[in-house]
Amino acid sequence: MLYRRHLRIKVLQALYAWYSGDKHDLPQSERELLLSIDKVYELFIYQLSFLLEIRNFTLKRIEENKSKFYPTEEDLNPNLKFVNNEALRKLSENVDLNNKIEKLKINWHPEENMLLKFYLELKEADFYIKYMNDPKQSLEEDKKFLIKVVDRLMMGFDMLRSYYDEKSVYFSDSYDLTGILLVKFIDTINHKFNASTSIPGIYTTSNKKVNDDKLFVRNLFRKVILKDEQLTTIIIAKTRNWDYERIPVIDVILLKMAIVELQEMETIPVKVTLNEYIELAKYFSTSKSKTFINGVLDKLIGEFRKEGLIKKTGRGLID
Repeated sequence: MLYRRHLRIKVLQALYAWYSGDKHDLPQSERELLLSIDKVYELFIYQLSFLLEIRNFTLKRIEENKSKFYPTEEDLNPNLKFVNNEALRKLSENVDLNNKIEKLKINWHPEENMLLKFYLELKEADFYIKYMNDPKQSLEEDKKFLIKVVDRLMMGFDMLRSYYDEKSVYFSDSYDLTGILLVKFIDTINHKFNASTSIPGIYTTSNKKVNDDKLFVRNLFRKVILKDEQLTTIIIAKTRNWDYERIPVIDVILLKMAIVELQEMETIPVKVTLNEYIELAKYFSTSKSKTFINGVLDKLIGEFRKEGLIKKTGRGLID
């Protein structure tokens, strides 16, 4: 589920913690990095279960309204479009998802106040009103609606974010990323998705004999640390016009990660590495970092090629 960019971000965060802290236990730091990625997936399951719980909460309210002393016409003949949402129905019947929810012992019953608040906010949302008033119902429309629930309500729902903050520090760090994963996953639900469909793992290569994505994370993290002196020497040689000590730490880490990819990761195209680290610099460092990273890597790529230090294998990777 996590793209390589997301994995690079997790490695970047772990390396920043390594260089900023005073505890340098490589095996322990690696375990914490892999745990942080596992926790992203755990939060993803929590968020799916929250969507299902809102559906259950709505069903409960519908039944309660029918039992009023003086029920209205709407109480007696409620609009069931939301609770009949096909994407939610498919998820609620999925064995793998239900097993994962049970394994994590997720229980929303003590959080009835939060569920009620979210339910009321959902009912007042313009996109909910429009969805409920449209008599047509299809899987595609149901998916689009759920994506709006995630993007427009869940991601900005402070009570839910606070709930996760108290659950785990890893949850608070991964809240926004999980929103991206939810949207991506909901969009993949199709008519073939059924009770026996497996929920994808956190790594896109989880089900393969060799989990290349997990190896990528481990190798990138370890090799940056183990080759730190060598990488620092390479960067200093290419940044003579800058005071190395004044280069932002994030920029230095990004350059070290990029060099490791260029020289060590034989199946990752050079252009991919260059573009990825320019983008990461844009989002995680200073306004000038994008240009700085681009300039340094462009010089390094030219030199590495001349020296035969870039060796790529596989179709489309050999220059």
